[in-house]
Amino acid sequence: MNRQEISVEKLLNIIEEKERRIAELEQQVQWFMEQIRLSKRKQFGVSSEQTKIEQINLFNEEEETHNLAISEPQKIEVKAYYRKRTRLTTDKLPEDLPVEVIEHKLPEKECICPECGSGLHTMGKETRDELKIIPAKAVIVRHIRHVYSCRNCEKTSDHTPIVKADTPEPVIKGSFASPETIAHIATQKFMMGSPLYRQEQEWKQNGIEISRQTMSNWLIKACENWLEPIYEEMKKRLCEHEVLHADETVVQVLKEPGKAAQSKSYMWLYRTSGEAKHQIILYDYQPDRKHIHPEEFLKEFSGYLHADGYSVYYKLPEKITVVGCWAHVRRKFFDAMEALPKEKQAMSNAAKGVAYCDKLFHLEKQFALLCPENRLKEREKQSKPIIDEFYDWIRKLNVLPKTHLGKAVQYAQYQRKYLERYMLNGRLEISNNRAERSIKPFVIGRKNWLFSNTPSGARASAVYYSLVETAKENGLNPFEYLSWIFTQAPNLGKPGYVSSFADFLPGSVKIPAKVFIPQSKRTELEKYAWEEDE
Repeated sequence: MNRQEISVEKLLNIIEEKERRIAELEQQVQWFMEQIRLSKRKQFGVSSEQTKIEQINLFNEEEETHNLAISEPQKIEVKAYYRKRTRLTTDKLPEDLPVEVIEHKLPEKECICPECGSGLHTMGKETRDELKIIPAKAVIVRHIRHVYSCRNCEKTSDHTPIVKADTPEPVIKGSFASPETIAHIATQKFMMGSPLYRQEQEWKQNGIEISRQTMSNWLIKACENWLEPIYEEMKKRLCEHEVLHADETVVQVLKEPGKAAQSKSYMWLYRTSGEAKHQIILYDYQPDRKHIHPEEFLKEFSGYLHADGYSVYYKLPEKITVVGCWAHVRRKFFDAMEALPKEKQAMSNAAKGVAYCDKLFHLEKQFALLCPENRLKEREKQSKPIIDEFYDWIRKLNVLPKTHLGKAVQYAQYQRKYLERYMLNGRLEISNNRAERSIKPFVIGRKNWLFSNTPSGARASAVYYSLVETAKENGLNPFEYLSWIFTQAPNLGKPGYVSSFADFLPGSVKIPAKVFIPQSKRTELEKYAWEEDE
């Protein structure tokens, strides 16, 4: 082989290496562009992941318009039409609000006709209502307990009996905190997201000096004494259900033994499913994300557990059947679609994956009003073929594993066993969105108060969030609910008070009417449309 042939071969090798390197760099550039597009969408775009189901024509018109909840037409056929959904006005003032009447009259000397000079009389009235907000005010409730003795025994006997009037026990002994005060601080922090330092400033504006340390002590003490027993009763009731949802999110605890202040701790969430008559939502603080925590929390539970794709749930005992979440599958395909240039999104494989998921969710809306038995039959008839078609489609896809689409495909394939389990029982749901919605208030609140100072504070936060979110889910006013608990619990078993901690749970006949949020008088149709619009 002469020198010229060696030189040509060397050049070809160099060219081949360059082309390989160029291809690698092009893939890297494409990956970075996808990351940039996703980052821009998350930072500047809308958070909604809504898409039109007609985006890809995978399904025929009959399937699109099929609705099991609508009865068959009898004689008259009407051409279908669609109108854009508009947000219903839900502004409403309670009918039982006190009314302050202000009369506007002419002075007597001006009640003279400008034409003839005769006296004027009231021929009618014009009424205009305004909502007047009165800022919260503080008052001192002074309990004066009368102590009685016998005058005759004082004069004639060596022993004088002392009789005291009954008084309710305070929520915290030796403290000037009332049930309403602690309930107000708790709802401001755990429902409105107002951290204690802001509340401290608000108190000062009213001339009241209460430090955030004092408020923190009140919250923790009241929680340990009265709320934790209720929490345990709720946990016992929760584990009696056969279908639950679970999720987890991070929380930072500054002074946790053996851990740096910057390290992550976790807030776990467990809640009842939609089939439960009375909803229960429980948060559980733990220092890490190990599988032993849900295993311990759910040791008395046996049934179906909706969860995301986190692997620790698959280490739970066999008596717990983990059900996967199709919303997570859809989200991964949606992100893969959003990572593409806009002109390539509509006809991409990622968009096709989103459309398959949308069809499954669309069918679930059609099945919503069915009983569990009929829902299961319709899933077997309509949803199962779509799932099989979906997995047959992704099996044939040739995608790079490290791309967004590749990760979405891998996730769907790995999760298939769990994703198909919602087909096992008509009471199960297609997604774990119920748990994600319930953990969202904690995530929003965390943006305001940022961290917990101690593990005891984090545990108290878990209990307060549990009671507040459970109250909201069951139509209870959290402030009134906590006020009632802090009034009743210290006097448990006394005449006129509840007899056990179980009486505080949702559904209890002991809960007074004032604790319930007044029900709106919207029609069922308005209510359904409003919920869909949300």
